[in-house]
Amino acid sequence: PQGSEKAKTFVHAFLKRSMPKMKDEAIQDMLTRKAVVLEHYPKKKTKQKRKKTKGFTAKQRRELRLFEIEPEQQRYAIFLPLHELWKQYIRDLCHGLKPDAQPHMIQGKLLKADLHGAIVTVTKSKCPSYVGITGIILQEFKHVFKIITKEDKLKVVPKLNNVFSLELDGFISYIYGSKFLLRASERSAKKFKLKGTIDL
Repeated sequence: PQGSEKAKTFVHAFLKRSMPKMKDEAIQDMLTRKAVVLEHYPKKKTKQKRKKTKGFTAKQRRELRLFEIEPEQQRYAIFLPLHELWKQYIRDLCHGLKPDAQPHMIQGKLLKADLHGAIVTVTKSKCPSYVGITGIILQEFKHVFKIITKEDKLKVVPKLNNVFSLELDGFISYIYGSKFLLRASERSAKKFKLKGTIDL
């Protein structure tokens, strides 16, 4: 149609005036091959923030007495099956505790293992009244162990300034509580360094 030819002539003349240095072939090539891209801006989707489920605060846990063991449940015999489960768990973790196993490898695994159910004995302490306490660990906190003794007494023993021993299948391991001031969940991810001498 005549109108389209006029439009082409106008556009060609306009480009020639606007870009005098460009050759006619380049202008023609741009007109025939250049694609026009129309930009599209999609609407940004607003992300809905997930509400974090808030747990109980430390104060609320204390008020609800979530970690307290009832007096009628403070009996050594009740927790002996837990100790048997713990022994099997450690044997599986250490691949059977074979006689030819390297002690430092077993020690490294015990440092990160869950100790709930282990029978421990306080072998050294800056407070003489703690020495000799033996029982099953019922709860482990950052600073203390809660231990049930054979006399059905619940003892709260601080980790600081105490050395604990635990024995399994003839293998005796010593835990220096001062270097053990961690929660069980934090301890599993911590890298322990070997030290020649450790003070209480």
